[in-house]
Amino acid sequence: MKKFVTVLLVCLLLCCCALGAAACKRDENTIRLNEVTHSLFYAPQYLAMALGYFEEEGLTIELTNGSGADNVMTALLTDEADIGLMGCEANIYVYLQGKKDYPHVIAQLTKRDGSFLVARTEQKNFDYSGIEGQTVLMGRKGGTPAMILQYVLNNKGYFDGQNITMDYSIEFGVLGPAFTGGTGDLVPLFEPAASRLVQEGKGYIVSSIGKDSGEIPYTCYSVTDSYLKNHPDKVEKFLRAVWKGTDYALNHSAEELAQKVAPYFDESDVELLTAALQNYKDADVWNAVPVTDKAAFERMQDIMENAGELPARVGYDIIVDNSAANKIK
Repeated sequence: MKKFVTVLLVCLLLCCCALGAAACKRDENTIRLNEVTHSLFYAPQYLAMALGYFEEEGLTIELTNGSGADNVMTALLTDEADIGLMGCEANIYVYLQGKKDYPHVIAQLTKRDGSFLVARTEQKNFDYSGIEGQTVLMGRKGGTPAMILQYVLNNKGYFDGQNITMDYSIEFGVLGPAFTGGTGDLVPLFEPAASRLVQEGKGYIVSSIGKDSGEIPYTCYSVTDSYLKNHPDKVEKFLRAVWKGTDYALNHSAEELAQKVAPYFDESDVELLTAALQNYKDADVWNAVPVTDKAAFERMQDIMENAGELPARVGYDIIVDNSAANKIK
């Protein structure tokens, strides 16, 4: 009996050691990715997953929906995530708070706002003229979509309370239902929500807000300084996989893309996904290379300043580290 127990304990110990070794090996090849929201806007990332590009690089992706840039940033700072996908404004805010091991932007996935302005009536050749007195649903004040739309409207000569109403009372995530319920004259929506309203006959896409505002580092991958120093090869493998997905997105039809990413968006049919992805392709939203452009970064700070949300400007080189991105061909 004692011999059996001894043998059993040895076997259990060996099994535990084997499982522990496997776990360590898995952890070495695993990247905990926290995304600001689950969106078709990030199609290249899902294409990299669907087409096995991460596996080709020897990586396993643990994907988490952070539901907001604040939560993604918190996950990075508390070591609950390795890489965060969010807007660069979050990095700027954290740096200005005096964090030492603040996250750097290491690559830029999208190069403009991915929302589209939706109106109640069809408007050919829309150029923002003639919307005086109307109500535009903006989303949360200080949120990136709201700041960008304010920037566009201000540049077109519209100011809240003067010749237009900018409604900040509704969270961005429920703008669609609020609009279809009768609130507002214009609403910014991401895909596939915008195309869904068109499909249902409840709205008309009149403009790409991203094209109207110009190129900015809208959605970026960020890591802490320590993670980048300790895992440079891992970061490069990750970026290489994502930009294989980006290359696929740029060189295949919207219908082909829809077929590939459909499993990640089971609430939408392929026809809707195709229409939405075509809009994104037409709006030229994805960065062909991972490098973050300085002029685009400065424009983002212009937008934040215009909204009164930037206490002080921050140097491009302080926030952006293109060392890994420059190695991706």
